Amino acid sequence: MSQLPEPLTERPYIPDYGLPTSTKGLLSFADAIELLAPAMNYWVCTVRPDGRPHAVPVWGVVVDGKVHFGGGPDTRKAKNLKTNPHVVVHSESGDKVVIVEGTVRAVTDDAEQERIDDAYEAKYKMRHGPTVWVVEPVVGFGWTNFVKDATRWRFDAQ
Repeated sequence: MSQLPEPLTERPYIPDYGLPTSTKGLLSFADAIELLAPAMNYWVCTVRPDGRPHAVPVWGVVVDGKVHFGGGPDTRKAKNLKTNPHVVVHSESGDKVVIVEGTVRAVTDDAEQERIDDAYEAKYKMRHGPTVWVVEPVVGFGWTNFVKDATRWRFDAQ
């Protein structure tokens, strides 16, 4: 596992909401991590094979700036992710918002799994294993005071 590169930080495109045009007040991705890491629940949105969306709350941890979550191999989200790795993860708060869009990969490295299990144990007082995914972010959105600090982070703009 490696730390994420610093994303491009900019205003999101949300027409008709009166977003500031300057970059003053944008949130850093470190701010996003501070909002995401302590959350007890995250919303994970996947796509069913027939194209219908599926959303479910999950437990998860942030390790090296990336969201990790798990679930049994026969769950709907696991089946969805097996056929389509695109995912959206959203913080549980609707006021202090962080949304991460990206793709998942299954964690298969034992050392990486150990670090994630250590984080789960510290947070939830249990180890997770063995089916865990890591979200490789493409774009993220966040705010704590909409519209003043509405921010987009682009990881694909490196």
